[in-house]
Amino acid sequence: MQKINNEKIKIFSSKKSSWCGLKMTHSAAHQIKKLIKNEPNVLGLRLNVKKSGCAGFSYKIEKVINIDKNDQIYEYDGAKLYVPIEAMFFVDGTELDYVKEGLNHMFKFNNPKAKHACGCGESFAL
Repeated sequence: MQKINNEKIKIFSSKKSSWCGLKMTHSAAHQIKKLIKNEPNVLGLRLNVKKSGCAGFSYKIEKVINIDKNDQIYEYDGAKLYVPIEAMFFVDGTELDYVKEGLNHMFKFNNPKAKHACGCGESFAL
């Protein structure tokens, strides 16, 4: 652990870590393939993390038209999920699901690294 501006910062080294990767449920893969079918220029979805919310971080999903050189690509049943290498520390081991809750349909993240989430479920902390 290192201190920068009196804040403790964990240093991540890919040499000392092994990746678990990501998982997708059949439902998530089906939804991604549906998006690709409706928009042929879309290659898949990019999963990223941004600093936000009351817990600290939130997930960001966007359609991928161009591959970034820093993307890690995870594929399940023909559906592709692109993750920037800098986001892997936060999402490694996460399972992406697509659920229907009442009238709502959404991607859901089952992240074993998330220690807690905010009350509204929009953000998480490690």
